[in-house]
Amino acid sequence: MKTNLAVLILVCGASAGPTASFAGDAAAGAAAWTKEYPQTDGSPARSCVTCHGRDLTKPGQHAVTNKVIEPLAPSVNPQRLTDQAKVEKWLLRNCRWTLGRECTPVEKADFISYIQTR
Repeated sequence: MKTNLAVLILVCGASAGPTASFAGDAAAGAAAWTKEYPQTDGSPARSCVTCHGRDLTKPGQHAVTNKVIEPLAPSVNPQRLTDQAKVEKWLLRNCRWTLGRECTPVEKADFISYIQTR
């Protein structure tokens, strides 16, 4: 699947030079998707699967609010990964909540590459 250039520039940094690699690693993204991250507040470990599930073609559910999360897979939800501002907003928010920190540009590219394969 072709990657949206605006999203790649966003996740890899606007200052990335012409030799920067924009290709994410879908396998690394899949591994990080299911990895459980310990929480410093004593709550149970979290992973992306906690809210989004393993099957990205199906809706997920937020672990705390129980809010339904529309499928992330572009194959069933073509609007996913098309809005640069939304991608950055949700990566920032979800990385902080799940990993306890912001994701690196490489991690963002890996997650996006993984999601695009679904």
